[in-house]
Amino acid sequence: MTEPTTTPLCPAHTTTDAARGTTSGTASTAAEAVVTGATGALTWGGRRLYRHGEPHSILSGALHYFRVHPDLWRDRIRRLADLGLNTVDTYVPWNFHQPREDEPPRFDGWRDLERFVRTAGEEGLDVIVRPGPYICAEWSNGGLPSWLTARDLAIRSSDPAFTTPVGRWFDDLVPRIAALQASEGGPVVAVQIENEFGSYGDDHAYLRWNRRALAERGIRELLFTADGPTELMLDGGTLPGTLTAVTLGSKPDHARGLLADRRPDEPFVVAEFWNGWFDHWGEPHHVRGVDSAVQTLRDIVADGGSVSVYMAHGGTNFGLWAGANDHEGRLEPVVTSYDSDAPIAEDGGLTAKFHAVREALGARGPLRSPPRLPTLPPARLPLVHHADLLPGLRAVPAPTTTAPRPASFEQLGLDAGMVLYTAHPRVPPGAHRLVLTDVRDRALVFVDGTFTGVADAGSPELRVDGTGEVVRLEILVENLGRVNYGPGIGGHKGLLGPVLLDRRIVQGWESVPVALQEWAAGELAEAVAAGPARTGAGFAVAELRVDTPADTFLALPGSCRGLVWVNGFLLGRHWEIGPQVTLYCPAPLLRAGANTVTVLELERLGGELELRAGPELGPPEEYVEEFD
Repeated sequence: MTEPTTTPLCPAHTTTDAARGTTSGTASTAAEAVVTGATGALTWGGRRLYRHGEPHSILSGALHYFRVHPDLWRDRIRRLADLGLNTVDTYVPWNFHQPREDEPPRFDGWRDLERFVRTAGEEGLDVIVRPGPYICAEWSNGGLPSWLTARDLAIRSSDPAFTTPVGRWFDDLVPRIAALQASEGGPVVAVQIENEFGSYGDDHAYLRWNRRALAERGIRELLFTADGPTELMLDGGTLPGTLTAVTLGSKPDHARGLLADRRPDEPFVVAEFWNGWFDHWGEPHHVRGVDSAVQTLRDIVADGGSVSVYMAHGGTNFGLWAGANDHEGRLEPVVTSYDSDAPIAEDGGLTAKFHAVREALGARGPLRSPPRLPTLPPARLPLVHHADLLPGLRAVPAPTTTAPRPASFEQLGLDAGMVLYTAHPRVPPGAHRLVLTDVRDRALVFVDGTFTGVADAGSPELRVDGTGEVVRLEILVENLGRVNYGPGIGGHKGLLGPVLLDRRIVQGWESVPVALQEWAAGELAEAVAAGPARTGAGFAVAELRVDTPADTFLALPGSCRGLVWVNGFLLGRHWEIGPQVTLYCPAPLLRAGANTVTVLELERLGGELELRAGPELGPPEEYVEEFD
């Protein structure tokens, strides 16, 4: 057996620590020296990984606590263990814990990271924590708070305007992780530095700052970076003396060779193996064949390789937390489901991929988890339309900002939801062009209360017919998801450019935020009570009686696009363009007796709510992510 060697120590740095106002010299070098992996549960050397001195392979699965109801954390963690894994890894989304700058981060309820980590330890698993501050994860804004990215600063850089608030966030977060390290008797064995930074930038001073920030706040376990397996990405995202992991969906032998050339003493670690993929609205449901996924997994773990299956259990983008991609200027919003064709399905079901992966990993013994949790029987419920769209939205009090120009979401302090803009231009007789020069993301346009049409970045122009009178122009703009990957992270939302009536700029606007993600039962009740309903859109309610709560899958046949709440909890979006048809409603959101499902339909309301027997995520299309 090859004995573990001491990991090379990090060189001393004299860069100013922007977040803490100290100089990184001898003190910082001492802090870095204890996080190389030589002092923690996991060490490495001679191209091998060790756990407490014994040869070891990380067999991890990604499971995000923020995508699973807390009452189901233990069930899902146990299913990971049944899969044959010895570790669970999770990101930490800053914006989920601190959506508002003027309020301290929360670590209770659904945000109780420490409870999640302890539960994993109780189930016999090690834990890897990936605190970012940027996480990607198809999560809104890549986990960065919109109140931060609203500022004029260089995100994900050594700009003190960025690292200072990150440092304050780490002051709250990192000691909680440190207290749960293996060295303290907890299950945390490794912590990731930033996230796939090499696909974004090359500010190594920022990466060194991030490494110091973790060490100075108590991290003593293994630190590592994770990047795509290309020279470009590894040049930008790696640090001397810190273990380099890769993220990939295919061609692990190429990645293994590349790392062997660049880091000949380091073990082969795949921090994300994409055994499935996520979905965008309006595209097919992405899947990956079992044989393809399992063969790549076998190739990764061959010869002692370590892996994290991304995702082992995907869960759900509840509320409005789903992110988006920016493809050549075109927004591609992520769907509500984050099933990701994972071995453990969105509802916890054990798939064919689960059993094949379990066999490939050599798992033995009986399964502790049932193949699937109980579900409610299928049913059809009448959907009763109570209030029209604009009256319902106006019924919920919100501050009004008046200015010559429309206010952006960020200027209104709004992260997600909608903004209702109102102006009163005079429209000459005849047909005219109304142009929303820069709308992010999708707008419903009304003239004197009458729906005129939909505008977005690809179709920004509508026809307006005038009589020479002043009209009430209302534009309801929806944020479809903040970009989570690439240079578009931090982009603003709302009416960002002038609204033109032919060549004339419309001025004098009222901007009212509609903070749907923050609405609870009281706000919903106000909106629903703003009837009567006269149009084909707005607020509707279905009543559901349940003897024993169980999982169910909600569908809205005949409806077009909108949001769904269950007992005041925002499940997420529905949209007839698919691919996703059903919304997963986990049992803990229901109660014995009466339950209320509230639907905000933006364009065309159907007459029924259906409870279906299982998930319907759309027509499948094989997808394997590859790097050129």
